[in-house]
Parts: sequence; C-alpha cells; structure tokens
Amino acid sequence: MKEVTHITICLRVIRNAWHFYYALVLVFKVVCGSFSIALLTP
Repeated sequence: MKEVTHITICLRVIRNAWHFYYALVLVFKVVCGSFSIALLTP
C-alpha cells in the first residue's frame, strides 16, 4: 500500500511540475509577444 501512495505522490508532483512549466511558457510567450509588438509599433 505504501508503494501505491508513493507512486500517486510522484504523479501528483510531476503533474504540478507540468502545470508550472506550461504556465511559465505561457507567460514567456505573452511577454515576448507584447515585447515584439512594442518594438514593431513606432
């Protein structure tokens, strides 16, 4: 039973890490997008 809970905890951590990664990428894209728009507009 302990092994199963350990696996679930690992999966939960991995899933949280993925959400964090996607959030970071999204923020990065938004920042880069607004930055390039600011550069393109005179």
